[in-house]
Amino acid sequence: MSLLDRLSLLSVLDLVAVAFLLGGWAVIGWWIEHPGTRRPSVTVVMAEYRRAWMRELVTRQPRIFDATILGSLRQSTSFFASTCVIAIGGVLALLRNSEQLTGLAEDFTAQDVPDVIWEIKLLLVALFLTNGFLKFVWANRLFGYCAVVMAAVPNEIDDPLAYPRAAQAAELNIRAAWNFNRGLRAMYFALGALTWLLGAVPLMIATGVVLWLLWSREFASKPRDILKEPPHTAT
Repeated sequence: MSLLDRLSLLSVLDLVAVAFLLGGWAVIGWWIEHPGTRRPSVTVVMAEYRRAWMRELVTRQPRIFDATILGSLRQSTSFFASTCVIAIGGVLALLRNSEQLTGLAEDFTAQDVPDVIWEIKLLLVALFLTNGFLKFVWANRLFGYCAVVMAAVPNEIDDPLAYPRAAQAAELNIRAAWNFNRGLRAMYFALGALTWLLGAVPLMIATGVVLWLLWSREFASKPRDILKEPPHTAT
């Protein structure tokens, strides 16, 4: 059975639900990374803090604190990359034993569905997890590049290369953070895609919940308000 033959087994509502999921994933990602200037996302606001961090790096001696923070960021990417690998392994194990999954899912949906349908639904989850893994791995490498450039920042403040190299490190740090966030979003949508096992309507509901969760944390959360609030200086 070809891929097109398998996809033809899906209902129109299934296809609409998947289109909503994939479209929502693309739109929310673009919106978070390219918001309007009047209401920036936490991701964009944090980019300015990362640039400020690297400017402070030039004058901070010793730079052990900065190395510790960057090491912690790299550990986070490694942790989530490992988590994705484990989750992908679990999904592949289910694909090899789809009969057990079929029995469990039919208890919830009360529908007799071919095994190939469950395999397609699990493959969607695996694709999101794979995307997340690749983003986390790339973020880890970018943080590594950032560490090297940070080490290349001259210790002398008056060195003409000090601030330009710090700016390069900041941009690498920002790109790493953006890829890390993309990986997290992929994991959110992988969890949402799991609800497709219960049907197209649960998938659309879960997609809406994931979109609301991502939007609220990026554009309407208390941490965002704190980050946007200008610091108060003592008078």
